[in-house]
Amino acid sequence: QVQLVESGGGLVQAGGSLRLSCAVSGRTFSRYAMGWFRQAPGKEREFVAAITWSGLNTVYADSVKGRFTVSRDNSKNTVYLQMNSLAPEDTAVYYCAEDRNYYSNYAKTLDYEYDYWGQGTQVTVSS
Repeated sequence: QVQLVESGGGLVQAGGSLRLSCAVSGRTFSRYAMGWFRQAPGKEREFVAAITWSGLNTVYADSVKGRFTVSRDNSKNTVYLQMNSLAPEDTAVYYCAEDRNYYSNYAKTLDYEYDYWGQGTQVTVSS
């Protein structure tokens, strides 16, 4: 049974930082690309960042480029999202997800390309 568990969310002031973690179990983590998505109240889920299985390739939404960094530690079966210079518009529930296919050489941005999802962690940025 594959499980993804996010942590690290919370309340932070604008301009602050948070680091989200997503621990994965039940599948060989190192074979799969990972993605981060978010969903704000009343809005559709949107792509945030993704990283390939090797960690060599990453991709970011334009709205977070230069502020967020995705990384992974395959020895710990964990993917991270470092979020800096947070703004109120970053307020959302953040989800990690695992790629549907293994050893993919590109980081995917569409949610249907992921087949396992975490329960989400709330990030609230106050102005």
